[in-house]
Amino acid sequence: MKAYLFPGQGSQFRGMGQDLYQNSQSARQLFDQANDVLGYDLTKIMFEGSDDDLKQTIYTQPAVFLHGVVLAMTTNSFAPDMVAGHSLGELAALTAAGVLSFADGLRLASVRATAMQRACELAPSTMAAVLGLADEVIEKVCADITEEIVVPANYNCPGQVVISGSAAGIQLAEERLKAAGAKRVVPLAVSGAFHSPFMEPARTEFAEAVERMPFNAPRCPVYQNVNAQAVTDPAQIKANLIAQLTSPVRWTQSVEKMVADGATDFFECGPGKVLQGLVKKISPATPVSSI
Repeated sequence: MKAYLFPGQGSQFRGMGQDLYQNSQSARQLFDQANDVLGYDLTKIMFEGSDDDLKQTIYTQPAVFLHGVVLAMTTNSFAPDMVAGHSLGELAALTAAGVLSFADGLRLASVRATAMQRACELAPSTMAAVLGLADEVIEKVCADITEEIVVPANYNCPGQVVISGSAAGIQLAEERLKAAGAKRVVPLAVSGAFHSPFMEPARTEFAEAVERMPFNAPRCPVYQNVNAQAVTDPAQIKANLIAQLTSPVRWTQSVEKMVADGATDFFECGPGKVLQGLVKKISPATPVSSI
């Protein structure tokens, strides 16, 4: 069974998608449609913008979404038995699976990006990657810090969990995690604490947009970040998509569940190779490649 995976923020690079634009008429039409839907020239930012431009959440999220969905919609071999997306990538997975139209998926990616950017500006917050420590130890360290907000945000693969919280909370957690045996705690260059209570204002704003959009039944099961389970009910997909902004991304668990449900080949659909690296650590025996 083929499982297609869609990456999230952090996988972007300057020039992403330009080869598609130049070599595929159908891809070019989708890129041009995206510019019309958004009301600005996203493709110019993707193809010619600076690294700093692409790091801005308001551009990063629509750009990564667009690249993954265009790949899926213009590749003849795209025939998923199941799909999943990491954080923002879940929107691309839902669009590729037919839950959302191309235009509506892109609109939601833009709303999500703007809402999260605004939430980041309300209070200083950040994230850090914790390497070489068991999930349950990280969870306990975070839970024991009651004077600040700090929570597990991304279960990326065994031995790699990203935590999210206030600047002071992350600093305090770093000290305690190292004392508990973490190999490294690496601060991330992000604008705020994604997948944490700091994103509650963004969740509220995003929810209003999601509720207005029609969601169809997917062509194949979608493994969602919030519960790492296959979901096909449009109402449940909506609820999980909204909850994702303040909940951890259970990527390790999602890939493990896809393998348990019969995934025999993984294909990353989007810029970069981040998810391929994670899958190799989660399920080393399962083939994984780029679409």
